[in-house]
Amino acid sequence: MPQSEHNKKYSMSFTTGGLLFQESVTLAELYSELGDWNSVQSKALETNALQHRTISSSKRTCREIIGRLKTLTPDELQLLIAGTRHEQGLILWLAICKRYRFLHDFAVEVIREKFLSFNHSLTRDDYDSFFNTKAEWHEELNALTEATRNKLRQIAMKMLREVGIISKSNTINPALLSPRFVNVILRDSREFLAVFPVSDSDIINVL
Repeated sequence: MPQSEHNKKYSMSFTTGGLLFQESVTLAELYSELGDWNSVQSKALETNALQHRTISSSKRTCREIIGRLKTLTPDELQLLIAGTRHEQGLILWLAICKRYRFLHDFAVEVIREKFLSFNHSLTRDDYDSFFNTKAEWHEELNALTEATRNKLRQIAMKMLREVGIISKSNTINPALLSPRFVNVILRDSREFLAVFPVSDSDIINVL
């Protein structure tokens, strides 16, 4: 990995919720209607579109989701709105990986590598080992408390289960990518296909 990649700070603020599936689709639909993220947040808060009990909770979730959805291309946003539930989940995982480089690197360097090596078991130790390795280069990881580290691991595993990348028993599932999904991602960047447990030959066969 180039030194410049090592020096890029990891944002570790993904402790809000999890995949936030329905809330994300709701805000994506609002954006399709309004075309402006500030307007989306204002309307979502005004109408309690996320159906939260407190305004502070709604604000926090809105900010988190909008931060993720802003990373998507127009085609990816459209697939989030109009795709199958499976495609929607995969798009949300892509948005999370774009928003959080730490999770992107974990998906590529650990999950996909294990999958390609026919080792389909993802353990807590896999995550902790990855975290500790990255902490050698990233002071921001060393600054986290043990409680925050545990919370981040729990949320990461929860999101992976919600999107179906791992099972309840932490088995890595092959990503079933539709031709439509692959083409949308390829128009963005081929590198993003690596955040899913799928082989290059499988991608070629889909197309």
